[in-house]
Amino acid sequence: MINVTILIPAYNEQSTIVPLLEEVSKQKIDGFDLEILVIDDGSTDGTVALVEARPELYTKLIKRPQNGGKGAAVVNGLAEATGDYILFQDADLEYDPNEYAKIFVPVSRFNADVVIGSRFIAPEYTRVSYFWHKMGNRVLTFLFNILNNTTFTDIYSCYLLYRRELVDPNDLKAMGWDQHAEILSIAVANGKAFYEVPVSYHGRGYEEGKKIRAHHAIGVILTIIRKRLFR
Repeated sequence: MINVTILIPAYNEQSTIVPLLEEVSKQKIDGFDLEILVIDDGSTDGTVALVEARPELYTKLIKRPQNGGKGAAVVNGLAEATGDYILFQDADLEYDPNEYAKIFVPVSRFNADVVIGSRFIAPEYTRVSYFWHKMGNRVLTFLFNILNNTTFTDIYSCYLLYRRELVDPNDLKAMGWDQHAEILSIAVANGKAFYEVPVSYHGRGYEEGKKIRAHHAIGVILTIIRKRLFR
């Protein structure tokens, strides 16, 4: 059995956290065992109470006393993870856990080190969203590919799966949106076999709680460059 830790950072996600956990806990994939870690990042709504009321849906709940941002929550989760692989899952239902079976195929068939669920290679469906978000993602992906000699199509997909031993959480410096780029950069630098699979996407709008903004791209660009040129 290959053990995969599903890392779910959550901050004020009371409307989606239980439906999301119900979908994650339903995933039964031959050859894989799931460790489900929920990291509450100091939520001020009913997120924690809702999660605590459904302990059968997850392996462990990690409660941060105050909000420190997604990056801090991820570091806490990585410190507790025991899986052979790490897979990130947002708590907002933009990404469907029913895609796990596809994401795991390169691991079971090709011993992949990194797998990204791409929204840009023939997904079954994708919600039409913000033009500049898509353009920004393409710019970041293009820059990453040039510097790392890779051919990814969607580096800022939530669905990033990587072999846990490739990234030491104690080495992570970024605590903002750029942390995702830092983790991918380290995993690619230390790994050999990288894959993408198509995943569908039901993105939220700003009025529905979407948090990422255009200015976050600046930190991402600097992190991509720093991790490639100053390893």
